[in-house]
This record gives sequence, C-alpha cells and structure tokens, in this order.
Amino acid sequence: MPLSPEEPQIPESAQGPRATPAAGRSAQTPRPVPGPRPAAPPRPGRPGPPRPAQAQREQQPKPPAPAATQIQLIPAPADGALDAAEEAVDLLLDSGRAPGEVLVVTTGEAHPWTAHELSFGEAAYWAQHDAGDDVFYADLPHVARLASRPVVVVALNGGTDSAVATVLPVARERASTLLIVCGDSQRVNAVLGAGV
Repeated sequence: MPLSPEEPQIPESAQGPRATPAAGRSAQTPRPVPGPRPAAPPRPGRPGPPRPAQAQREQQPKPPAPAATQIQLIPAPADGALDAAEEAVDLLLDSGRAPGEVLVVTTGEAHPWTAHELSFGEAAYWAQHDAGDDVFYADLPHVARLASRPVVVVALNGGTDSAVATVLPVARERASTLLIVCGDSQRVNAVLGAGV
C-alpha cells in the first residue's frame, strides 16, 4: 500500500530490533513481557497457608527433652552427713561448678552458715538466696521457699523420718541436674525408691 503524504516515513534504522543484527552489533535480547505477579507470601500473623520455609522449620525434629535429674548417694552416718556434704560441695567447686549453682539442705540441725546468716535476719538471709551468687544453705523450716539450682546437696544429719520424707522430694524437684544425698542409704531408698 502506498504511503499517503500525511504519514511520515519511518526510517528503517528506527524500527526496533531486527531479525538479523547489523554488522558490528549484536542482536538485542528481547525483554520479558510483564505479566501478572505471583501472589505475595502471607506475612506472619496473617491467615493463610504457611510459607515453605516456615513449614520446613515446623517439620524439623525438636531438641530432646532435658535428661532427668541424676541422683548420687554418699553413704554416711547421721553424725558424718554434714562433713560428707561439705566434702561434696568442695569437690563440685573444684570441678568447675559456680558457687551459685549449689544448694545445701540439712534435715537435722541447721548448718552453721545457716544459723550465722539468720542471725542478721530473715530478709538478709533470703536476699542472699535470691542473689544466687554463692552456695546457699537451708534447713527443714526453709526448704519450701527454695528456688531451683542445678545441684542440690542434702545432708541427712538427723531429723525424723517425716523430716527426711519432706526434704528429699523437695530437694529432688529443686535440683535441675544433680541431687547428692549424704546419709543412710536405707532412709534414702525408703523415700526416693529402691536403687538410689
């Protein structure tokens, strides 16, 4: 069809990419044609199916549950249980345990440290407990208020069977890693179960 005088003639060089490249020039790569965008993945907290990365995280195995508290029995007579407990604390500290990780509980007469610290009043005594930066000593009347620590050492240095039956289960609950009981193995087994 012939061109009308109103239509301008477009030079051949301005007509877009050619099928064959001109000498000295490479062919242009055609650009992708924009189309509909894929749906955006849902944001956290929004309804919808989980994103693939989130679904993978949910399918990964969960870490194993912490192991049960280990229990060690150091046989000792009632009059030697406190000394055995002191020796156990020394060994724990020498092996690298931080003092704030250790709690010592007595079933009979209070440890001398407990009696000394209580002479300054209950508030000062429990402030040291709450600070958690040193070995803490407690006796039967204070056992219910104790917080958990990795290691609890119990000295069966006397007391009634009901005192032992009160202290040992609480000590077992408070020890997150290790419970060391210094005393008569028959009394311990009667409360905590045979084979301890």
